[in-house]
Amino acid sequence: MQMLVDTPVGQARITRVPAVGRRRAALAVSHGAGGGIEAPDLRALAAALPAAGIEVALVEQPWRVAGKRLAPAPKTLDAAWTVLVPAYRAEAAADVPLFVGGRSAGARVACRTGRETGAAGVLALAFPLHPPGKPDKSRASELLETGLPTLVVQGAADAFGGPAEFPALPAGHRLLALPAGTHEFAVRKTQEPVLDQITEAVADWIGSLL
Repeated sequence: MQMLVDTPVGQARITRVPAVGRRRAALAVSHGAGGGIEAPDLRALAAALPAAGIEVALVEQPWRVAGKRLAPAPKTLDAAWTVLVPAYRAEAAADVPLFVGGRSAGARVACRTGRETGAAGVLALAFPLHPPGKPDKSRASELLETGLPTLVVQGAADAFGGPAEFPALPAGHRLLALPAGTHEFAVRKTQEPVLDQITEAVADWIGSLL
């Protein structure tokens, strides 16, 4: 089930995965700067959360819909997001709490714009705390200043910042420090997969806020 939304920077595409049974909430999540909604963590959420009564909306930013390879500047991503989220809410999710989030660059967008879009909470998957090898270039302020309940999910081997690198989080924020996982939540053959941990934690977190 797809819907197209016109934004000031092009057309965005939203793929809806409806809740099973009574819908309790909706979660709109977007991709990072180097990939799309086929990311394993986003697909895992779309497969698992509907059974918990949570609709998942997989959002493709206009630059991906247009077939471009490089993501635009953050302000351009925000310009699309702050239009498409209210449009999705008005058409498909006006009757339930709406949570927003994404992975990597998508998480940054959700953190920066969560309050503006009227979200009930922010999900930050693989938040890029800093560029790889450059811990001095911190983006922590975006995460710390969401002003909303926020769940951060971080793999132990994330080159953009492991769980131990995060500063103390404000009240209402939670950090799920996974025992393994790269920025893409990939694990070694000798390690247990982490996707089930992610989907269970997100479902529990959303449920705790309803």
